Amino acid sequence: MTRYIDNKFSDLFSRQKVNQFKIGNTTYKERIKKLDALQNVLEFTSKQKIRDAMYADFKKPFLETDLTEIYPVLTEIKFAKSNLKSWMKDQKVATPLALLGASSYVKYEPKGVCLLISPWNFPINLTFGPLVSAIAAGNTVIIKPSEMTPNASKVMADIVSELFNEDEIALIEGEVEVSTELLKLPFNHIFFTGSPQVGKIVMKAASEHLTSVTLELGGKSPTIIDNSANLETAVKRIIYGKFTNAGQTCIAPDYVLLKSDLKEQFTKLFKSKISEFYSENVESSDSYSRIVNAKHFERLVSYIDEAKLKKSEIASGGTYNSSDNYIEPTLIFDMPEDCKLMTDEIFGPILPVKTYSAIEEAVDYINSKEKPLALYIYSKSKKNIDFVMNNTRAGSGCVNHNLLQFLNHNLPFGGSNNSGIGKSHGFYGFEAFSNRRAMMKQHTLGATDFLMPPYTNFKQKLIDLTLKWF
Repeated sequence: MTRYIDNKFSDLFSRQKVNQFKIGNTTYKERIKKLDALQNVLEFTSKQKIRDAMYADFKKPFLETDLTEIYPVLTEIKFAKSNLKSWMKDQKVATPLALLGASSYVKYEPKGVCLLISPWNFPINLTFGPLVSAIAAGNTVIIKPSEMTPNASKVMADIVSELFNEDEIALIEGEVEVSTELLKLPFNHIFFTGSPQVGKIVMKAASEHLTSVTLELGGKSPTIIDNSANLETAVKRIIYGKFTNAGQTCIAPDYVLLKSDLKEQFTKLFKSKISEFYSENVESSDSYSRIVNAKHFERLVSYIDEAKLKKSEIASGGTYNSSDNYIEPTLIFDMPEDCKLMTDEIFGPILPVKTYSAIEEAVDYINSKEKPLALYIYSKSKKNIDFVMNNTRAGSGCVNHNLLQFLNHNLPFGGSNNSGIGKSHGFYGFEAFSNRRAMMKQHTLGATDFLMPPYTNFKQKLIDLTLKWF
């Protein structure tokens, strides 16, 4: 058994490394059995524990936990179970005539020992979702959840220890030092969800061992509204997408690009829908979450304070309460480009809005930034929709809604460049945790058997014919 000196997790890693072929050779039915067990725990035996943990970490409403934490994982499990048999089959491919007598196929084999580093904003969803793909592909896994949501991490640790042996799947709690130590080990694949800044650290560590990575990152996801849109519907859906989980969502609308003549109507509808969703007193609403901790609360408050200092227009909201990490849903216009609201991913319940005159202006603004994880447009104009989607680049797009693309497991989920590398969900998640192994089998005498040394004039003529015709 290989040991990794001066690493406190070397024994666990080594045991998973030894066990990887046993797990990798499990059958379709054995993998389904593991997914069934995880499904049962999430759907029944640990459902209330998860709800309680999310309320303790975020004051998150039970319904929101069901919808955004438990439901996406259950649908990922069900989708994998329905398709795993076909995913695991060897995929036949054509063999060129020049290789007559052979057959070819692609074999999806497990990558091996994988590291899964998950974030704090949707800890259940973004830990167990990728884990489903890792199990489906037949890997061993070490999980490092975020230390910022200790209640959720504890529940997940209990679930993992109940369902799996450590030499197959293990969850390690701890601070950033744990992640740093784990990243020193030569994993076969690392799946990381978090910020682009930390993603660069993960990728640099992975490069030491030429470890493949899936990086689910973030960015400033823009939302365009043109004057053909149903504005009331657009505002309602944007508020839902932005203020679910108090804005702590990687694909939430980060800022709005609004046709200039819609500003007054947009503001009026925003205030109306906020009251409709969360009552006149949002702080007392049972449908609104809190910021995860004091550090992130203070960061977001500093954004609001900076906007005020720079004479931005606080059109709605702007109040907060440090004793409860509460920040009111906030709408801001006229932000200078150098303020944090326009340079950093907000990850909170603050919605900056910029106005534009022509759709080309909105597209140019988006393209002046890094590629976002998601891009949204509300419009009835096919011309505008096509122009925006064809002249921008993003990890995903959604027309006349937001966030919902995440829930379709037939679609790949992931970013592009600064917003991520690689894809997940459904087959794309299975593929992320698999190596596509090229396989060829020779059945009869092949053409190359006639072209081996010693080289003769006759063989040269065969080569000449091959170059011309094959």
